[in-house]
This record gives sequence, structure tokens and C-alpha cells, in this order.
Amino acid sequence: MSNHKNLLVELFVEELPPKSLKKLGEAFAADLAKGLRAQGLASEQSAVTPFASPRRLAVHVSGVLARAADRAVSVKLMPVSVGLAADGKPTPALLKKLAAVGADESALPRVTRRMDGKAELLFLEGTAEGVPLAQGLQQALDEALASLPIPKVMQYQLADGWTSVHFVRPAHGLVALHGAEVVPVTALGLEAGRQTRGHRFEAQMDPVVLLDADHYARQLEEQGGVIAGFAARHGELLRQLQVAAAKEGLTPIDDAELLDEVTALVERPNVLLCQFEPDFLAVPQECLILTMKANQKYFPLLDAEGRLTNKFLVVSNIRPADASRVIGGNERVVRPRLADAKFFFDQDRRKTLASRVDGLAKVVYHAKLGTMGERVERVRKIATEIARAIGGDVLAKQADQAALLAKADLLTDMVGEFPELQGIMGGYYARHDGLAEDIAFAIEDHYKPRFAGDALPRNATGLAVALADKLETLAGLFGIGQVPTGDKDPFALRRHALGLIRMLIEREMPLELAHLVSIAFAAFPAGHGQAQAELSYFLRERLVGYLREAGYQTQDVEAVVEARPARWAEFPKRLDAVRAFKALPEAQPLAAANKRVGNILKKSEDKVAAVTDATLFVEPAERALADALESVALRSEAAFAAGDYTGSLQALAALKAPVDAFFDTVMVNAEDPRLRANRLGLLARLHALMNRVADLSRLAA
Repeated sequence: MSNHKNLLVELFVEELPPKSLKKLGEAFAADLAKGLRAQGLASEQSAVTPFASPRRLAVHVSGVLARAADRAVSVKLMPVSVGLAADGKPTPALLKKLAAVGADESALPRVTRRMDGKAELLFLEGTAEGVPLAQGLQQALDEALASLPIPKVMQYQLADGWTSVHFVRPAHGLVALHGAEVVPVTALGLEAGRQTRGHRFEAQMDPVVLLDADHYARQLEEQGGVIAGFAARHGELLRQLQVAAAKEGLTPIDDAELLDEVTALVERPNVLLCQFEPDFLAVPQECLILTMKANQKYFPLLDAEGRLTNKFLVVSNIRPADASRVIGGNERVVRPRLADAKFFFDQDRRKTLASRVDGLAKVVYHAKLGTMGERVERVRKIATEIARAIGGDVLAKQADQAALLAKADLLTDMVGEFPELQGIMGGYYARHDGLAEDIAFAIEDHYKPRFAGDALPRNATGLAVALADKLETLAGLFGIGQVPTGDKDPFALRRHALGLIRMLIEREMPLELAHLVSIAFAAFPAGHGQAQAELSYFLRERLVGYLREAGYQTQDVEAVVEARPARWAEFPKRLDAVRAFKALPEAQPLAAANKRVGNILKKSEDKVAAVTDATLFVEPAERALADALESVALRSEAAFAAGDYTGSLQALAALKAPVDAFFDTVMVNAEDPRLRANRLGLLARLHALMNRVADLSRLAA
């Protein structure tokens, strides 16, 4: 066979788990290509194309060699002083080492000497033969299969009835083609060939005999009725969904996970339009959408205002000439699902949310943290304090009512069937109970933000309860030592922390973090573990990550974080001020001076007070700095008090010249202890003023 050809490897299996298919296909392709490259059979320029359908994993790799090129190898032997005698002849030690690496005296001409670090060593130079494709592919295939991210391994027997195989699903076929020629490899008890199988019902040929590696996708589609590529099938499915929806003037629900899952369930999508009785639209649309998506993998259709309609799209794996039976079958199947949702909704509304609250005392929240009823009481305490701080007694009363009812929908039939609807159903039931819209929104929103990029609560009541809910979770679990470690975070505490940070900053809430952490722990019994410092540090780490993700420079973030603003809502304004300050020509010299001042103060044996005695200024430069400090402090402090952090920092530019003159002519550590203390006090005043907005020493280059 010619040296350079494209390679196709396919493993034909029983139906693969749909939620894992995309990841399995990508991993199989990437790992197999990586193994080929490592052995010199493929290059970095080789294009790798993954294929993954419900019954196959495959990969096409371009530019694969029939045999890898020979390569020079150099084996380190020993120091020259050990391997060669004074006359340059080999020592017994060298001959013994050569024998150990499979050589003898005839290899001495290939022994070279060269420096390796500070020592001169002996090396045996040689050539390693390139691995043939059959051998190299076998190794790459074995390694790729062994490293697949399989969610759950199956064990099954081969046809001999004795040999057990462990894999994600039973495998029934293996293809390995280098160009048009079969590569003799094996996997999972199968020998490679050129035959594969197409669609169970719609293949034009069975089996499909592949001409060569490059005809794989085309033959499978034309002869086998299968779109083998996950991306190609995904694109075709999306196209059909949009076309079918557009014909009705509607829009399919936007759900990337559902799209991926359905792509993994069908070999060749066929989108069909179905409908259900309009009466079911009286049920909250979230319930209907969820039951159609989760249970049936249907795509609900929305109108221009985003409201659910009684039409939906199904994705069939077959293309009958008359689709009416497929459509009718799906319409019959969805009806009981929607009827269940309507039944749950009707039953739940027979009891008020308030009447369900007592039942939460029988629901265990956590073995060490008590019942859900106890959790509700803690959230109420925290929410009331937060609401009082941002809106007074009226808001505190609303937050207390919302927090009391926020978890009651956990005991409803609808949430029991669809836990994803917790909060959402509480909002619907609150409205049915005649509660104010403000309370209903707060109940619905108190889990928000549920994920990165999710919307925040819509009103102050919701913000208070959502903050309280997250703070209670964080304080509770930190108090019993359930702290995230590495990539393990079973209680999603990082997500809770990020949600808390987003609310404080993006809603510009006038709350101090230390106070929030304090009231969160105060809501627990006296015996609860006190981990305020650990939680504060954890939140600070998450804050740094959030600000970096928002596009702020690491140096700027560290400078502002180090200043420890009590109110985290100030961070964006402070960061913008730092960015503007850095653009000034005086910024770098002042940052360097600030760092120097900080180091001097740290080295002082006595605690330095930021006070000075004007009668002790003897050098003109220290008097000038003190005068400049008085003048600048007035402007900088006034701007700071008004929240004008940019103005506060920019006022410091006037200090550059007097600070430079001070360090040029004044000896801080004077022999006279009174002069030394006074100069240190002057520097302490300077340091305090310069670091109100941010720790400027962090900006020093």
C-alpha cells in the first residue's frame, strides 16, 4: 500500500447512552488520533473528524502513514570517567551497560561523548524502526477504548459463551480502513473488516460494504440511511425544526441539551408537527413544557410573545410515506402526560401554600442541620434582617412572609413529579391563594440565579429571600465542615457563592459582607460550628474569579480586593477608578512609593499611629509633604465620601512631587526617636490616604 492515506476506524455497537454520545464520540476520535501521533503515524496537520450515531463511534484521520518513519534514538549510558579508561578503551562497566541495553562490543563505534549539564556522559546512538500501522493502530485503539469516559460499564459474553467483555454497550462490528485496505486490528473480541450496518429499517443495503475510508459518511447516508456525524445530524435536526416551526409562524423551544439528546437518539431525523387539545393550556406552561421535553423529548412551539401553543414537534427516526400514524401515535402518547400535569395542578390548588408549611417539619433537610421546617425558620431570620437593612420594616414583613412560604411547594404533587419546578410552582400557587404579586415573584425567584448567566430576582423582596437562602446554605454547610475541595462540590456551594456575589454587585445592594456572614451564622443554634472566617475567605476567592471573568485585569482586582471594601457593590466603581488612575503619568511612581512606604511601616518595631506633630518637622521636604497631604486629603476624602472613587484617586497625582522630594532628602529612621516617630506617622497618614480606594502597591510594576 502507498505510504500516505486516510484512515477510518468504526466501532459498531448497540444503542449508546444518548446523554453521553457526543462526549464519547469526541473522546474516541481525539484519543485514537493522539495515539497515532505519539507513534509518528499521524502528524499535527492530520485532520481528525469524529462520527457518533446511536449505534456507532468512528473517526476519520487524514494523512496516516503505512509505517512510521525511522527515528534517531540516543541512550544515556554513564559518565565518561566511568565508561572509558585513561587510554580511552571501554571499561568492563561500559561493556556490561551495553549488554544491558541489548548491544555488545560491535556497538562501540556508535558510542559518543557529550556534555549533559555539567558532566560529560557517554551515549549510544542508534535508529529505531518506525512502527507499522497495524501495530501502531492496535495500540492506539486499545488505549482509546480503555480511556473512554464511559458513564457505566456493561459486562457481556462473546459468541463462545466464555469470554467476558467490559464496555459501554455490546459491540458487534469493527471497521479499520487505510485508504481502501483493511488494517488487521482487533477490539472487544472483533476482527476489523470493511462492512458496517445502516439504519435498522431504512437502509438501502445491509450490510454496507465500504469502498474506502473517504466514502464512509456518504455511503452510510446514501446506502445505510444514517447521518453518521453528530454535528451533521445536529445541524440537519435544527434546520428541520426551524423550517417546520416557521411554517406555523412559531418558534421551537431553545434547549441545547434537548437538541443534543435527540441528536443522539436518531440516526436520520425526521421532524413532524403534532398538536394537543387547547384546554391543556390552562395549566402553567412550565409544567407542560417540562413534561413534553423530559418525558417525551418533544420540542414545544412558542408564539411571538414566548407563550406556549398547543402545537409541538416530534423527531422520528423513520420516514414513512404516510406519517399520519406516527403523528397520531405521538399525540395519543402526550395526552396522558398532559392530563397528569393538569391533575397535579388542580389537586395542588385545593390546599393553600400556608397550610403546607407545617408539613416541612417532617422533611429532613440534612442529618446535621435538621428539618426543612428548621431551615425555613433560619432563612426567615436572615431574610428579615436583610430586608430591614435595605427597605425598612415594611420590606422586612414582606420578606418574612415570602421566606415562610418559599419552600411550601416542595410538598406539592407537581414539584414531587418535577423537582425542577420548585419555586416556579410556588409563585403560581401564591397567586391562586390571593397573595400579592410581590410575594409571588419573591417565592418564584428565591432560587435565582440557578446557574451562570441566569436572571436575578426581580424585586427587593425576592433579593432578600434569595440572599438569605444562599447564605443559610453556605453558613450551614461550612459550619458542619462540608467545604468544597478540588473539583468536588456536591452541594454546589460555588454556585451559591457566585449567585450571592452577583446579587450584591449587579443589584448594587448597600450591604456589608461581614454583616451578612454574621447574621447567617447567628440564625443557627449556639452549637453550630463557627466558620465565618473560612466562609469569608471562600467568598473572597469566588469574588476574584467573578471579577476576572467580568474582564477586569488581575492586578487591578487584587489591588481593590486588598483594600477590603465592606460593601461589595462598590467593586466595579473602584475597579474603573483604578483603571483610570493607571492611565496617569504619576500612577507608577506613586504605586512604587506606596509599596516602599508599606515596607517601611512593616519594618517598624513599634506600632505606628497616623498622627504627626507639626513642630517636629525640621526638613523642608517633610513639611512640604505634610502640607500637600493636608490639601490633597481634603479633595480625595470628599470625593471618596461622595462615591467618586475616580476623583479620589486622581487627586493623589498632586502628591508625586512632594513624595519624591521627601524620599530624596529625608532620613525616615532618624536617630532622634521623636523625629523618627513623627516621620513614620507622616508616612502612615500618606499610606492610609493612598489606599482608601485600592492597595496601590499592587499596581507597582
